Parts: sequence; C-alpha cells; structure tokens
Amino acid sequence: MNVWSVLQRLSLREFFQLTGLMLRNPLFIVPTLKATKVTIEICKTMYRDTHHLHGQANAFRHALWNVLICRKTFKITKNVDKSIIWSKKVTNLHEELAPNKPLEKAMDLHNNKIGRMFFKTLKDSSEDEIIVFLQERAQNGKKIIQIEDILDHQSHLVYLSEDYN
Repeated sequence: MNVWSVLQRLSLREFFQLTGLMLRNPLFIVPTLKATKVTIEICKTMYRDTHHLHGQANAFRHALWNVLICRKTFKITKNVDKSIIWSKKVTNLHEELAPNKPLEKAMDLHNNKIGRMFFKTLKDSSEDEIIVFLQERAQNGKKIIQIEDILDHQSHLVYLSEDYN
C-alpha cells in the first residue's frame, strides 16, 4: 500500500472527505493503518499477488481487513458497535475512492460487511484463529457473476472468477 500514490489520485473533494473522517476520529488513525498493513502482509504471505484479483483470496482480504480494523479499534472503544461503525466508514470510503467496476465494488462492499459481521464472533479470537476461520469461509465462498447474486448469499463471502476483467 503506497499511501502517497493513493493520496495523489484523490480529487480535492475526496481528499477532504478522507481528512474529515480522520480528524473526527484521530485515535483510530494508527490502529486503522496498522490493521491495513497487517492485512496486506498476511495476504501477500498466503496468496502472493492473487489477493489483488477478484477470487477467493480477495474475499478473504476484505473480510480480514474489516475484522482487524474492528479488532484494533475495539481496544480503544471497548464497544463492538463503535468499532464496526468506524470500520464501515473507512472501508466504504475506500470503495468510493477506489476506481472499481460496479460488480467489483458490490463484491468488495459485501465482503467488507461480512467481515464486520464475523468480528462479532471473532473479537476474542487470536489472529491465527481469525485467519483459519476466514480461510474456511473464503474457500466456501460463493461465486457470483452479477450484482443480484449477492442477495442470495447474505451470510457468505462472495467472489468473481480469478480471470474476471
């Protein structure tokens, strides 16, 4: 994750959206960045670069990112709902700022939501337990080919084919 290159792509409006979110919650900046870094490191180790595609590794990454953001901010908030709300704000904003096709964006938003849902049961789990749990969910994820397919899988991770363009 190259923060500088991400910031350079933002419009002035997007930059102010991101800045405003961070300024309203300054205590969450470092935990969010740490969760992001750990997520990328884990995914690179486990999946190399395939987590940047649109398959099961990508579904895993989005769920893990949300669980870890929730987990790290929970140490500050001591409140599951506040941590989930923060994770949703950050990851939804990321999806708004990231240039994705509609199906990819819908898939990412869904997997982010599923990760936050899983956090409720994983909040006291170790990082290794979280990884195993999410790996199993990703392996049992549901392949989709259109946005409407997501509605049939409200409690599952979803993915596109690895060679989706």
